[in-house]
This record gives sequence, C-alpha cells and structure tokens, in this order.
Amino acid sequence: MTRPTSTPRPRIDRRGRRGLVVGAALAMTALGAGLLSGAPATAAPGSAIPRPVVVQDPGFEQGAAGWVSKGKGTTTLETGGHDSATRLTHVLSTVGTATTSQKLKKVTPGWWTFSAWVKSGGGLATSTLSLTGCGTGSSTDAAGTTVVPSTESDDGWLHLSVSAEVTHSQCTPTLTTSGAAGAWASIDDVTFTPGRVTRDVRGADLSGLPRNEDRGAVYLDAAGRPTDAVQQLADHGANMVRLKVWVDPTDGYNDQDDVVAMAARVKAAGMQLLVDFHYSDRWTDPGAQTMPKAWLGLSAPEVATKIHDHTRSVLDALADEGITPDAVQVGNEINPGMVWPLGQTWDVDPSDGVSGAQWSNLAMFLTAGATAVKEVSPTTQVVLHLTNIDDGIDGLTWWFDEATSRGVPFDLIGLSYYGYWHGGLSGMQQAVTTLSARYDRGVLIVETSYPWTLEDDPDHTWENVVVAPSQLVAGYPATPEGQAANFRAIQDVVASAPGGRGIGVVAWEPAWTAVDGAGWDPDDPTSGNAWENQAMWDHDGRPLPALDEYAAD
Repeated sequence: MTRPTSTPRPRIDRRGRRGLVVGAALAMTALGAGLLSGAPATAAPGSAIPRPVVVQDPGFEQGAAGWVSKGKGTTTLETGGHDSATRLTHVLSTVGTATTSQKLKKVTPGWWTFSAWVKSGGGLATSTLSLTGCGTGSSTDAAGTTVVPSTESDDGWLHLSVSAEVTHSQCTPTLTTSGAAGAWASIDDVTFTPGRVTRDVRGADLSGLPRNEDRGAVYLDAAGRPTDAVQQLADHGANMVRLKVWVDPTDGYNDQDDVVAMAARVKAAGMQLLVDFHYSDRWTDPGAQTMPKAWLGLSAPEVATKIHDHTRSVLDALADEGITPDAVQVGNEINPGMVWPLGQTWDVDPSDGVSGAQWSNLAMFLTAGATAVKEVSPTTQVVLHLTNIDDGIDGLTWWFDEATSRGVPFDLIGLSYYGYWHGGLSGMQQAVTTLSARYDRGVLIVETSYPWTLEDDPDHTWENVVVAPSQLVAGYPATPEGQAANFRAIQDVVASAPGGRGIGVVAWEPAWTAVDGAGWDPDDPTSGNAWENQAMWDHDGRPLPALDEYAAD
C-alpha cells in the first residue's frame, strides 16, 4: 500500500500517443495463454489468417460516413479528438438512450476486438462499447459489452476494447449512452482487429486474512451463510492471491509459516500465488523501507546474503509443501529503494551516515532476491514493484533505467494504483503502455482499492484512509455500485492498454474487515483498521457487488 510522501520527483506532460492500429493489433491475448506470460500473444499455429475488415471513417473526419446514430439527445462531431481534429460525442438532454454504430460485413469467423479512444461522464456506467449481431445474426444480440469508464477526474482519453466471437460474417461495433440528462460520451480512432482482449489476472491480496479470521471475522455468502473467504473469491472468478512476507514481525503474522499455510489454501482453491517480499519486519512503502532488526549493522554484501537466504528459505518452505509461486515480488513499492539506508535511491535521511543514492547496493540486493527465486523455480516470474504513478512517467522510467543499466534481472513490472492518490485512469494506462514498451515486460497492477462507503464500521471507529467526498475519484461514488464500477474500470483499462502487455489487477486487502485486534500496526494490538470501508464485504460480513467483477470474460 502507498502512503503519501513529500519527496519531490519529476512530472511530465501526459499527452496521447499515436499508433492506434499497431497498438490494437498487439493488444490481443490468445486463448490459453499463461496468465503471467507478459508478452503479446501471436496467432495460434495453423489458424486461418482473417481477412482485414475496413472501418469506414474511423476517426470521424469524413462526417461520420458509414456510422448510424439513433436515439434521444444530441450526437455531434466536435473538435478535440484524440489524435485528430474531430471526435463523435453523445450528450443526453433528457432521460434516454443514444447509439452510434456501424455494421461490418465479410468478417472471418473467430475472435475480433473493437477498440477506440473514449471519454465519458455524467453518471455511473452510462456508456458502453459493444459488439452486437456477431453470433446469431440478430442485430440486437450483444456478444460483448464493456462499460466506458468515467474520465471526469482528468478528462484524459482512454483506449478501451471489447471482444466477441464472430460465428458468421458480420458484427456491429456500437457506442451506447443511456441514462439521465447530462450523460455523455466521446469516441475517436476506432479499430476492428482479429484477436481477443481479456482480463487475465484477477487477484486479491489476502495477507491480513489469517489474523482477521483468528480475531473472529466472519465472511458470509449471498445467502448469509458463513463461508471461506478464499474459496468465495475463487468461486467469484478470482484467479490469483498475493501474500506479503515479513522477516520477523512482532505479532507473528505474515512470517514464513503464516505464508506457507495461506499459500496451501490458495492453491487448494485453484488460484495462482504471488509472494510479496518486503525485506522488513513490518510495512514497507515509499515512506518506510526499514531494515529488519536482525540485519542492522551488517555490510551491504552481508545484507545481500540475508536477502538471498530469506527469499530462498520462504520459497524452499513452500516447495516442501508442493507449492510453487507463480510470481514473486522482490521488494514492495521500492521507488525509494529498500533496506534503508544501504539500498536507498536518494538520500532519505541526511543524518544516518549514508549519503546519496546507493544504486549499486540496491542492484545487488534485487539481484540477490531474484537469484534465489530462480534457484528454487526458474519458471516463477520476478516482479519489481513501484508506485506514485501521479509523479509522472519520468519518475518510473528513471528508476527502471537505473535498474536495467545495472543488469537487475526481472520478468514483470508491478505497479500500485489508487485513484484517490494517483490520479486519473489515463495516467495509469499511459504508465502501463510506456513501461511495457520501453522494457519489454508485462505490467501487473499489484495493488488497488476503492471505498464502498465513507462511513466507519460503527463498532470500530478508527479513522479510515478515505473519509471525505473530496477524496473520491470523480464519477465513482463511495457506494457498493461505485466500488464495483471502479474495480472493473481499472481492470478494463489495464487489459485495453495499447501494446497488449497489461496482464491484470490485484485488489489490496479486500477481506480486511474491522475486528478487534486486527488493526494497522503489528506492534500495537489496539491499533484500528483504517481500511474496512474499502473491503469487499460490508460491516456485517456480507459480500459486496465488487466481488462479481472477478468473473472471467
């Protein structure tokens, strides 16, 4: 999880990028591809090469030729397009529905994807992209639908995709806006390409679940019956669980034994496993990368050995139980480095006797952890995890340029994204696109969350992280429906990122409901929970609609 930091980092202008056709063509995920492959899929061997399908006037520069608009409200062509002068916009003046569509013919059977650059606002889930008439020949058959996310927070363009399996020779891409007066949506630069876009990783960080359960937390199903939260997530469609590891935590949770026990439950539920090493005795993030107490006073090479041996010990313990992690994070939100001060990327504390950035040490530490991962399992993917997307893409590329120039080995890029801290979805999507292209790696959002209410659990009134309407992302109210819509929007934006390297999203601590003794501070059993209004079970343990957004495409 990210905590606010005052450390200045560079910002850049976030402008749209060209290359719609190439991006859309690469953004296809082949059926059966591994969840953590991190690479754009290619056509299956022996598959037929689809005939190109021409979308007439895809950028709306020719008066929307070939497009048909119907319904209430106003459909106009206006200036301010994504990568050109013009965009098509729906604006509802009264309650109703407006559609714009184009029927495409002579489509080769198979999976096809409709992509476009979009904006929307004026209500929750008021606009959609859809492919209709692709399967049965019915003009109203909705083969695939994706909600256009709200862009009211930053007015940024989003690349959005929806896929459908065509079983005969036609399909109709459609923009629909439906709702109250004031709902609107804009579309530009449409493509229709062979292949499929999917939300491959749909994960949950459940690091705090064992402690919650031990303190009496109950998780109910839709019928009000107590259930296993791990299994309930799997039943809803989650396919990955993230578990953090601390070296010697005061309260005994999130240590090696705890992680092994939880990992067994994860694998028994049929889900993938992401292990998150903090290399500390407690929380690490941009504001705290505390050296484990037992490692204090060691030299940098000695700390590197400790990192290797700690990583190896946990993974060997998992292997002894027949468990192989699918991915391992070497460090958690390590923009400022880790195991301070020896692994800092800037002078965090001028009074600690270690001055300036220690990139050589950090590279040694990261390599030690990655080496231990591959010693135990060469197929396990190594993840390097950063945050603070809102500080601009330069703050991320600076870090990865430094790491790659020193030969740090890794397979995937992990990012934290909390809309109420890190800004609009367009900045996040640009980060996914830029990082994946620059470093030739898949990108996984390993942390995200959003509130379903601004009210405290009445029995546990520790002040929450998100408490005020001013903190919310525009277009997403703090309601059960708003939380679900935000979670799904993040998944869709990652999956639709140009380049096809956004591999999924992991929700942070969706099972952290409020119970006595399961608070924030592992050193203080009386500390409270500042997160229960962002859980995916309500204050009474009942499941919230966000769980339904784990369902596979």
